[in-house]
Amino acid sequence: MEQYKQEFIEFMVECQVLKFGEFTLKSGRKSPFFMNAGGYVTGTQLLKLGEYYAKAIHDNYGLDFDVLFGPAYKGIPLSVATTMAISKLYGKDIRYCSNRKEVKDHGDTGILLGSKLKDGDRVVIIEDVTTSGKSIEETYPIIKAQADVEIKGLIVSLNRMEKGQTDKSALCEIKEKYGFDANAIVNMQEVVEYLYNKPFNGQIYIDDTLKAAIDAYYEQYGAK
Repeated sequence: MEQYKQEFIEFMVECQVLKFGEFTLKSGRKSPFFMNAGGYVTGTQLLKLGEYYAKAIHDNYGLDFDVLFGPAYKGIPLSVATTMAISKLYGKDIRYCSNRKEVKDHGDTGILLGSKLKDGDRVVIIEDVTTSGKSIEETYPIIKAQADVEIKGLIVSLNRMEKGQTDKSALCEIKEKYGFDANAIVNMQEVVEYLYNKPFNGQIYIDDTLKAAIDAYYEQYGAK
Protein backbone atom coordinates (compact mmCIF):
# COMPACT_ATOMS: atom_id res chain seq x y z
CA MET A 1 0.00 0.00 0.00
CA GLU A 2 1.32 3.46 -0.90
CA GLN A 3 2.67 5.52 1.98
CA TYR A 4 0.12 8.31 1.53
CA LYS A 5 -2.72 5.78 1.83
CA GLN A 6 -1.36 4.50 5.14
CA GLU A 7 -1.02 8.07 6.37
CA PHE A 8 -4.56 8.87 5.21
CA ILE A 9 -6.04 5.96 7.17
CA GLU A 10 -4.30 7.21 10.32
CA PHE A 11 -5.41 10.75 9.50
CA MET A 12 -9.09 9.75 9.24
CA VAL A 13 -8.91 8.01 12.63
CA GLU A 14 -7.01 10.88 14.30
CA CYS A 15 -9.56 13.42 13.04
CA GLN A 16 -12.40 11.16 14.26
CA VAL A 17 -13.80 11.19 10.75
CA LEU A 18 -13.66 7.38 10.55
CA LYS A 19 -15.35 5.83 13.57
CA PHE A 20 -16.05 2.27 14.64
CA GLY A 21 -19.02 1.00 16.63
CA GLU A 22 -22.65 0.74 15.53
CA PHE A 23 -24.18 3.33 13.23
CA THR A 24 -27.44 3.57 11.30
CA LEU A 25 -26.83 4.89 7.78
CA LYS A 26 -29.22 6.91 5.61
CA SER A 27 -29.98 3.68 3.79
CA GLY A 28 -31.15 2.14 7.06
CA ARG A 29 -28.25 -0.29 7.15
CA LYS A 30 -26.62 -0.79 10.56
CA SER A 31 -22.89 -0.43 9.96
CA PRO A 32 -19.93 -1.16 12.27
CA PHE A 33 -18.08 1.82 10.81
CA PHE A 34 -18.99 5.34 9.79
CA MET A 35 -17.17 8.01 7.83
CA ASN A 36 -18.11 11.70 8.05
CA ALA A 37 -15.97 14.22 6.16
CA GLY A 38 -17.73 17.00 8.07
CA GLY A 39 -15.29 16.18 10.87
CA TYR A 40 -12.47 17.98 9.07
CA VAL A 41 -12.83 21.44 10.59
CA THR A 42 -9.42 23.11 10.97
CA GLY A 43 -7.15 24.74 8.43
CA THR A 44 -4.42 22.17 9.13
CA GLN A 45 -6.82 19.27 8.59
CA LEU A 46 -8.17 20.69 5.34
CA LEU A 47 -4.66 21.37 4.07
CA LYS A 48 -3.65 17.74 4.68
CA LEU A 49 -6.94 16.41 3.29
CA GLY A 50 -6.46 18.37 0.08
CA GLU A 51 -2.99 16.89 -0.33
CA TYR A 52 -4.25 13.31 0.07
CA TYR A 53 -6.95 13.95 -2.53
CA ALA A 54 -4.41 15.62 -4.83
CA LYS A 55 -2.10 12.59 -4.68
CA ALA A 56 -4.99 10.19 -5.36
CA ILE A 57 -6.21 12.30 -8.29
CA HIS A 58 -2.67 12.42 -9.68
CA ASP A 59 -2.38 8.61 -9.36
CA ASN A 60 -5.77 7.84 -10.91
CA TYR A 61 -6.35 10.59 -13.48
CA GLY A 62 -3.12 12.52 -13.91
CA LEU A 63 -3.37 16.28 -14.08
CA ASP A 64 -4.57 16.67 -17.66
CA PHE A 65 -7.93 18.20 -16.71
CA ASP A 66 -9.32 21.69 -16.21
CA VAL A 67 -11.92 21.76 -13.44
CA LEU A 68 -12.46 20.04 -10.09
CA PHE A 69 -16.19 19.97 -9.34
CA GLY A 70 -17.36 19.59 -5.73
CA PRO A 71 -21.13 19.10 -5.30
CA ALA A 72 -22.81 21.19 -2.58
CA TYR A 73 -22.33 21.19 0.27
CA LYS A 74 -19.48 18.99 1.45
CA GLY A 75 -17.85 19.03 -1.96
CA ILE A 76 -17.30 22.81 -1.79
CA PRO A 77 -14.44 22.83 0.77
CA LEU A 78 -13.08 19.60 -0.74
CA SER A 79 -12.75 21.16 -4.19
CA VAL A 80 -11.16 24.36 -2.81
CA ALA A 81 -8.66 22.54 -0.58
CA THR A 82 -7.69 20.09 -3.31
CA THR A 83 -7.15 22.65 -6.08
CA MET A 84 -4.87 24.53 -3.67
CA ALA A 85 -3.01 21.31 -2.89
CA ILE A 86 -2.59 20.46 -6.59
CA SER A 87 -1.07 23.90 -7.12
CA LYS A 88 1.27 23.43 -4.15
CA LEU A 89 2.35 19.84 -4.89
CA TYR A 90 2.42 19.81 -8.68
CA GLY A 91 2.50 23.45 -9.81
CA LYS A 92 -0.68 22.99 -11.85
CA ASP A 93 -3.57 25.45 -11.69
CA ILE A 94 -6.92 23.68 -11.73
CA ARG A 95 -10.15 25.68 -11.52
CA TYR A 96 -12.66 24.81 -8.82
CA CYS A 97 -16.41 24.73 -9.37
CA SER A 98 -19.37 23.85 -7.17
CA ASN A 99 -23.12 24.09 -7.44
CA ARG A 100 -25.57 26.00 -5.31
CA LYS A 101 -28.63 24.25 -3.95
CA GLU A 102 -30.71 27.12 -5.33
CA VAL A 103 -30.15 29.28 -8.40
CA LYS A 104 -29.02 32.83 -7.54
CA ASP A 105 -30.77 35.55 -9.56
CA HIS A 106 -28.65 38.59 -8.61
CA GLY A 107 -24.96 39.50 -8.41
CA ASP A 108 -22.98 36.37 -9.24
CA THR A 109 -25.99 34.73 -10.86
CA GLY A 110 -26.65 31.13 -11.74
CA ILE A 111 -26.34 27.77 -10.07
CA LEU A 112 -22.51 27.59 -9.97
CA LEU A 113 -19.91 28.82 -7.51
CA GLY A 114 -16.32 29.40 -8.54
CA SER A 115 -15.38 28.88 -12.16
CA LYS A 116 -18.04 28.63 -14.83
CA LEU A 117 -17.96 25.51 -16.97
CA LYS A 118 -17.06 25.92 -20.64
CA ASP A 119 -17.49 23.69 -23.67
CA GLY A 120 -14.52 21.34 -23.90
CA ASP A 121 -13.62 21.47 -20.20
CA ARG A 122 -12.33 18.23 -18.72
CA VAL A 123 -13.85 17.73 -15.25
CA VAL A 124 -13.07 15.55 -12.24
CA ILE A 125 -15.81 15.30 -9.59
CA ILE A 126 -14.78 15.20 -5.92
CA GLU A 127 -16.93 13.88 -3.06
CA ASP A 128 -16.43 12.55 0.46
CA VAL A 129 -17.94 9.08 0.21
CA THR A 130 -20.40 7.35 -2.11
CA THR A 131 -22.60 4.60 -0.68
CA SER A 132 -25.51 4.40 -3.11
CA GLY A 133 -24.52 6.64 -6.02
CA LYS A 134 -27.64 8.81 -5.59
CA SER A 135 -25.57 12.00 -5.24
CA ILE A 136 -24.13 11.51 -8.73
CA GLU A 137 -27.67 11.14 -10.07
CA GLU A 138 -28.21 14.73 -8.91
CA THR A 139 -24.76 16.09 -9.82
CA TYR A 140 -24.33 14.66 -13.32
CA PRO A 141 -27.28 16.47 -14.98
CA ILE A 142 -26.31 19.76 -13.30
CA ILE A 143 -22.82 19.58 -14.78
CA LYS A 144 -23.97 18.47 -18.23
CA ALA A 145 -26.59 21.23 -18.37
CA GLN A 146 -23.94 23.95 -18.01
CA ALA A 147 -21.67 23.11 -20.94
CA ASP A 148 -20.44 20.35 -23.25
CA VAL A 149 -17.79 18.97 -20.89
CA GLU A 150 -15.93 15.68 -20.57
CA ILE A 151 -16.14 14.09 -17.13
CA LYS A 152 -12.88 12.24 -16.58
CA GLY A 153 -13.86 10.63 -13.31
CA LEU A 154 -15.01 10.76 -9.72
CA ILE A 155 -12.72 10.70 -6.68
CA VAL A 156 -13.98 9.99 -3.15
CA SER A 157 -12.02 9.60 0.06
CA LEU A 158 -13.32 6.17 1.08
CA ASN A 159 -14.78 3.33 -0.97
CA ARG A 160 -17.12 1.51 1.43
CA MET A 161 -17.11 -1.47 -0.97
CA GLU A 162 -20.78 -2.28 -0.40
CA LYS A 163 -23.77 -2.78 -2.62
CA GLY A 164 -25.19 0.30 -4.27
CA GLN A 165 -28.59 0.01 -5.93
CA THR A 166 -27.64 -3.43 -7.34
CA ASP A 167 -25.24 -6.13 -6.12
CA LYS A 168 -22.31 -4.12 -7.47
CA SER A 169 -20.52 -1.35 -5.59
CA ALA A 170 -21.73 2.22 -6.03
CA LEU A 171 -18.45 3.12 -7.74
CA CYS A 172 -18.84 0.25 -10.23
CA GLU A 173 -22.44 1.27 -10.89
CA ILE A 174 -21.37 4.84 -11.59
CA LYS A 175 -18.77 3.67 -14.09
CA GLU A 176 -21.28 1.44 -15.88
CA LYS A 177 -24.09 4.01 -15.93
CA TYR A 178 -22.16 7.16 -16.80
CA GLY A 179 -19.06 5.85 -18.54
CA PHE A 180 -16.41 7.52 -16.38
CA ASP A 181 -14.07 6.04 -13.78
CA ALA A 182 -14.77 6.25 -10.05
CA ASN A 183 -11.95 5.81 -7.56
CA ALA A 184 -11.12 6.42 -3.89
CA ILE A 185 -8.07 7.44 -1.87
CA VAL A 186 -8.50 4.17 0.07
CA ASN A 187 -11.06 1.38 0.35
CA MET A 188 -12.35 -0.39 3.43
CA GLN A 189 -10.37 -3.54 2.71
CA GLU A 190 -7.19 -1.48 2.91
CA VAL A 191 -8.40 0.19 6.12
CA VAL A 192 -9.17 -3.15 7.78
CA GLU A 193 -5.89 -4.73 6.68
CA TYR A 194 -3.92 -1.74 7.97
CA LEU A 195 -5.65 -1.32 11.36
CA TYR A 196 -6.54 -4.91 12.29
CA ASN A 197 -4.92 -5.75 15.65
CA LYS A 198 -2.40 -2.96 15.08
CA PRO A 199 -1.90 -0.48 17.94
CA PHE A 200 -2.28 3.13 16.83
CA ASN A 201 -2.03 6.01 19.30
CA GLY A 202 -2.05 3.45 22.09
CA GLN A 203 -5.31 1.86 20.97
CA ILE A 204 -6.43 -1.04 18.78
CA TYR A 205 -9.32 0.24 16.68
CA ILE A 206 -10.14 -3.00 14.87
CA ASP A 207 -9.87 -5.96 17.22
CA ASP A 208 -11.17 -9.49 16.67
CA THR A 209 -14.72 -8.54 17.76
CA LEU A 210 -14.98 -5.55 15.44
CA LYS A 211 -13.33 -7.48 12.60
CA ALA A 212 -16.04 -10.14 12.98
CA ALA A 213 -18.74 -7.42 12.87
CA ILE A 214 -17.21 -5.92 9.71
CA ASP A 215 -16.99 -9.37 8.09
CA ALA A 216 -20.65 -10.02 8.94
CA TYR A 217 -21.65 -6.65 7.51
CA TYR A 218 -19.93 -7.46 4.22
CA GLU A 219 -21.53 -10.89 4.13
CA GLN A 220 -24.85 -9.06 3.96
CA TYR A 221 -24.03 -5.83 2.14
CA GLY A 222 -20.68 -6.38 0.43
CA ALA A 223 -20.50 -5.68 -3.29
CA LYS A 224 -20.09 -8.59 -5.67
